[in-house]
Amino acid sequence: MGAWPTEAVDRIRRGFEAARNDVRAAGMRWYMRDQFPFLGIQTPERRRLLREATAGLGRPSAEQLLAAARTLWSLPEREYQYAATDLLTRHERVLPADALSEIREFIVTKAWWDTVDALAARVVGPMVLRHPELVPEMDAWIESDDLWVTRSAILHQLTYKARTDEERLFRYCLRRAGDSDFFIRKAIGWALREYSKTAPDAVIAFVSAHADALSPLSKREALQRIEREKRRADAADQAR
Repeated sequence: MGAWPTEAVDRIRRGFEAARNDVRAAGMRWYMRDQFPFLGIQTPERRRLLREATAGLGRPSAEQLLAAARTLWSLPEREYQYAATDLLTRHERVLPADALSEIREFIVTKAWWDTVDALAARVVGPMVLRHPELVPEMDAWIESDDLWVTRSAILHQLTYKARTDEERLFRYCLRRAGDSDFFIRKAIGWALREYSKTAPDAVIAFVSAHADALSPLSKREALQRIEREKRRADAADQAR
């Protein structure tokens, strides 16, 4: 496997520990509902430290990348899971299709929206694009009893834009439209809102056709951007 995982993690830990800020850590822990301890490193600084820590190490193999991510995920402070997510995002292209099972483990371990959403959109989504044979896995994930796996299936096309499989997106949203969980309903609305930047008429038609099935939260989130743009256009017309 080589020294890449050990060297990367050691450098990251040294840099992060030197930047520890207990005052900020308390606020960050409160914001995340006291679920995780924090070092108190804000995102821009954390990403700078990560770049500095991994500078000169070269590109890891899939095995090395996953080994480093596993070690970082095992550490208590939340910034280490963020660092693992950033590394997986940066080097996603080295991951083979069979690495998806391990990415799923990261999704369900120490699970909360902050890591789940990043992994879904920035790691799982690109992997599925590169490996179309993983689409059936997404079809299985949308049926999962684990809300974070389900949320990941809904959100994995978040960055696809014109490459979005519209039928699959709408099918997933409709399949879980009856869920009462806030995070599922929010994910449906978010996925539809993001797609509305590419195909607003399709999203309007979908929401209209399934208004009774979709939750008020999902509908509100789905149409938020479209309605905001309409208000701006109406205001501009009135100002002429």
